[in-house]
Amino acid sequence: MPASNTTEGSAMPITTASHSSVVTSTQTQRLVVAIGASILGICLVYFAGFSHIEAVHNAAHDTRHSAAFPCH
Repeated sequence: MPASNTTEGSAMPITTASHSSVVTSTQTQRLVVAIGASILGICLVYFAGFSHIEAVHNAAHDTRHSAAFPCH
């Protein structure tokens, strides 16, 4: 019978292993994300600014005027 490291009735020590993950991104990956976010932002501003849907227009009306965005 193999020998046991713990005796009966004693608590086993809790060990945790921490894994450090390093995420590296290249400049090209960051540029692709920045361009994608810019295109999405432009589409959202265009949709909200020139939408003929009354609810969309009214939801962002004050914000558009405070940013000097033409909506009329």
